Amino acid sequence: MSIVTEKDTITQTVLDYYEGWFDGDVFRIGRALHPDLVKRCPGEDEAARLGITTKERMLELTARGKGKADAPDRRIDIQIEDVYGDIASVTTSTEPYHEYIHLVRTRDGWKIANVLLQPT
Repeated sequence: MSIVTEKDTITQTVLDYYEGWFDGDVFRIGRALHPDLVKRCPGEDEAARLGITTKERMLELTARGKGKADAPDRRIDIQIEDVYGDIASVTTSTEPYHEYIHLVRTRDGWKIANVLLQPT
């Protein structure tokens, strides 16, 4: 019998996010994202403004296959930094991105609520 830990379920949520993006799988990435997701990325203006992406936009881009170009090296380094009650903080590194991800436990499981990313 296999015991699934809290860290296992957080890791699976992060894998759904990345692998859903890489594969163009709207269902998989959708189940990883909180409805109020906000992704932020510093722009080319020394972060005077932050680019913002919502869950709806992520689903639209995923459906159009935009993440498939990011998939040649599918290595995903996941570091769970902290889990405290119903929140968690994760750092990830992939070939195209370095991301700080905040997750929240919902009645439907762990969901990604915030992402701060920097292209690598």
